[in-house]
Amino acid sequence: MNPKPVKIGIIGCGNISDRYLKNATSMSILDTVAVADLDAKRAEARSKEFDVPACAPDELLARDDIEIVVDLTPPAAHEEVNLAVLAAGKHVYTEKPLAVTREGARKTLDAAAAAGLRVACAPDTMLGGGLQTCRKLIDEGAIGRPVAALAQMLSRGPDSWHPDPEFFYQPGAGPMFDMGPYYLTALTLLIGPVKRLSGSAEVLIADRTVGSGPKEGSKIPVATPDHVTGTMDFETGAVGTIVTSFAADVGYVPSIRIFGDAGAMVVSDPNTFGGPVKLFDHEANGWKEAPLTHTTYTEGNLRSLGVADLAYALRTGRPHRCSAEQAYHVLDLMHGFLEAAQAGEYYSVPSTFERPAPLPPGELNA
Repeated sequence: MNPKPVKIGIIGCGNISDRYLKNATSMSILDTVAVADLDAKRAEARSKEFDVPACAPDELLARDDIEIVVDLTPPAAHEEVNLAVLAAGKHVYTEKPLAVTREGARKTLDAAAAAGLRVACAPDTMLGGGLQTCRKLIDEGAIGRPVAALAQMLSRGPDSWHPDPEFFYQPGAGPMFDMGPYYLTALTLLIGPVKRLSGSAEVLIADRTVGSGPKEGSKIPVATPDHVTGTMDFETGAVGTIVTSFAADVGYVPSIRIFGDAGAMVVSDPNTFGGPVKLFDHEANGWKEAPLTHTTYTEGNLRSLGVADLAYALRTGRPHRCSAEQAYHVLDLMHGFLEAAQAGEYYSVPSTFERPAPLPPGELNA
């Protein structure tokens, strides 16, 4: 029996809204009834493209039929928008990060708890077949006890291709806050919370130029580190290293490897939903691709899965998987790397979370 669809509205009609709308408008659990943006022209463009009514953000929040508001605004606006959504009596699914500051994120969590509402947060790539396969294999002991992890995201940054890249180089963004959530969400999904960390962070390329679109040729002031490295001591005893960079002269180098006391794993790209996943083959002395145990959500850019999971959770009463508590922990880690780098000392992480239930090898409504 299919549950009644959940009506959603989307605030923020920028670049990423295209993918969210393509997926949300095709999911039976979701009924997208409105889009909004402070720039009315942006909202009207998405309205025409996806045949969804456009309105002002205040009008969207005033609608009684909308249960979930999807916040796709820039990171600096997340706190204000999410608090307004909660004040309007609606559940929130927000793009990452949960907020720019820990204080803003905590206000959001406290407001949701006081109102009896839910907050979910991207990235929902954690629901894809790749990372869910990794979770199942690790939980079943395929590499023994995880003892070490290495995560790397290296690129030259988005200024050459993104039409509006300024915000990537402001506080609350940079490689750690933009791409770190994918890698840290994957690591904490697979290994668990972090208890202590250290960091090193620098601005390595201060002169940035927009390379495409109507702003091509304009200069970007870099106001946040564009290269961040951190070490992590997990609560389980495992030790990890993460590198995020917008200063490496390569296209895009994603990599997560988890080493256990009885094997090792190459984790799927945490910015995608599929594979490959590889396990170390001792007999062949090399890596061997592992069949995906979860094959439902693997093809294409499936953003909106987290919104759908939240919708099913509302209908069934179960916890949603893209939890705000995990997103807060990830935000705490990202700030911790920068603060540890500045202070030159370890940061003891006060936040924690319960790992979400694994996704059965089927549909989100399980």
